[in-house]
Amino acid sequence: MSSQSPADGPDADRDPRVVAARQALLEGVGAEIAASFPGITRLGGQVVAALYLSDGPRSMDELSLELGRSKSNIFANLRGLEAAGIIERRREAGSRHDTYTLRGKYPDVIIGAYLARLRRVVQDKRTLSRRALALLGDAEGEEANALRGRLDDLSRKYDLFADLMDRYIPNIDGPVDLERLIAHIPDSVLRALAGAVRAAWSIAEALGDKLGSTGKRPSKKR
Repeated sequence: MSSQSPADGPDADRDPRVVAARQALLEGVGAEIAASFPGITRLGGQVVAALYLSDGPRSMDELSLELGRSKSNIFANLRGLEAAGIIERRREAGSRHDTYTLRGKYPDVIIGAYLARLRRVVQDKRTLSRRALALLGDAEGEEANALRGRLDDLSRKYDLFADLMDRYIPNIDGPVDLERLIAHIPDSVLRALAGAVRAAWSIAEALGDKLGSTGKRPSKKR
């Protein structure tokens, strides 16, 4: 932490209401991003909020001073944010120091990073389940058969998730402007989609209740 006291810090001459609102955003974004991206702490989320609120790129020194944290902590989170595709590093001609900025508008850049992470998680777990099945091979016995059944089920689900993502979610590397996207989708399409989702959810809940009461998986019609 910085040794700077509130009396002589960067917020000393600001309206306290501005300081409170800004701090609320820093803390909220910090908690959100730390919970969603492994390897990025609350400070990393605060860096994102600080870059969003800034008028331009910020250097590591500027972020350290603004957030009152050590440069080593700032640097570690900048690395994680850059790897997640949330920020980008720049160096102007003639400058000795890098500066950092968001890869796009907030929260569009976070939505894009969420989708990219979800796609990676699905693919990683798909590969993992297949690898585990290959390692199990043709092992026999009660334990092996039970494990094979669980792995088959897991592999099937991740294959389904991967197929749905490939068909319906564009593989975009960067920010996703949901506001603009939704604005260009006709209301009739959104209503039809909402109705289909509600209907599918109701069917899934009904099947879940039936499975829970009978203890058996419903058989598929052929």
